[in-house]
Amino acid sequence: MRNYLLLALVVIVLSCQDTKSKHTLKPGNYRAVLEVQDNKQLPFTFKVISPQSLEIYNANEVIGVDEISYKNDSVYIKMPVFAEYIVASIDDNHHLAGRFINPDRDRAVPFRAEFGKQKRFYPGTEAAHDISGVWEAVFSEGLPEDEYKGKGIFEQNGQNVTGTIRTATGDYRFLEGIVDGNTLKLSTFDGTHAFFFKAQLTDSTMEGTFYSGNHFKESFVAQRNPDFELPAASDLTFIKEGYDRFNFSFPNIEGEQISLSDQRFEDKVVIVQIMGSWCPNCLDESRYFSQFYKEHADDDLEFVALAFEYAKTKASAFKRIQRLKTSIGIDYPILLAQYGSADKQAAQEKLPMLNQVLSYPTTIFIDKEGNVRKIHTGFNGPATGDKYLEFKDEFEDFVAELLAE
Repeated sequence: MRNYLLLALVVIVLSCQDTKSKHTLKPGNYRAVLEVQDNKQLPFTFKVISPQSLEIYNANEVIGVDEISYKNDSVYIKMPVFAEYIVASIDDNHHLAGRFINPDRDRAVPFRAEFGKQKRFYPGTEAAHDISGVWEAVFSEGLPEDEYKGKGIFEQNGQNVTGTIRTATGDYRFLEGIVDGNTLKLSTFDGTHAFFFKAQLTDSTMEGTFYSGNHFKESFVAQRNPDFELPAASDLTFIKEGYDRFNFSFPNIEGEQISLSDQRFEDKVVIVQIMGSWCPNCLDESRYFSQFYKEHADDDLEFVALAFEYAKTKASAFKRIQRLKTSIGIDYPILLAQYGSADKQAAQEKLPMLNQVLSYPTTIFIDKEGNVRKIHTGFNGPATGDKYLEFKDEFEDFVAELLAE
């Protein structure tokens, strides 16, 4: 009887060890696919470094993920900073099947990933066109309330394409893809946004559809135009007539009401950042601002961020803000301006002195006398290359000018 019990115990232990090995991410390369609208597939690639860490790749961008847990037959991959996560089962071949979930907006996108594959797209025919250069794009053409322009900036090497599309309010991140015959395919996945572009090409035009996850799509057309420029970022948002100052009063993480009239901001140059912890462009900007703030700790300079959060409760909104602060190491205050929605019209109502809140992020420059000297709409992140470097130069020169007054 004792031998039978011992044998049963050994079988149970070995079974548990086998189950654990089956339900752990295997180190190596994976090709993932998100199912968007119209039965289209949005691919991206990642590499599992260990069962507790992986890297997501988009052109030159590498996103490290180190919040991975296991429960029953599933793996839970929590995106860095953002609220989204992937939950998926792992089969005997180490392939994954599950969903990419946004809990704040109640969205779920079907997800799967194949182990041992690392190509984003698999082309069928040679590229019929080279799209390298600048393109003037129009999204939702003919729809007055929705139409807007973008500036495509692409580099092509053989069939492989990288680049981004800038708009007046930001950019579409690090795009990577191919030209397959007369068809352009581009995608990116940054942990919160899942973007896919597909278009038919000629030498000088493209016409296609832009997909955001499985909840939104719109048409776009574009033509080559090396001279095309978007509106100046400082001309879009301004203080309305009848207001001579910018002000606010919102709580910080400790529950204290913080206002621009507080002593800490007196006789200081103040940079106000309108943002959200869910916003990748805001994350890029926050990284830059946080480092700049540390480097100028001895100057008469203050930063303060006003967060507009999708989180459903105040407690979860503050949790998102704290996670952002901890992840990046932000020392300046982030105040909760709104939770439950990041609707721009509602944001403008919270800041009635502005003509509009057009973009997250928006940056407001206030001099030592409390006067608004400039408002910069949007942010040109690292994916925009030279434009990002240009933004940093302009930002630093203008802040230096304000500090010298």
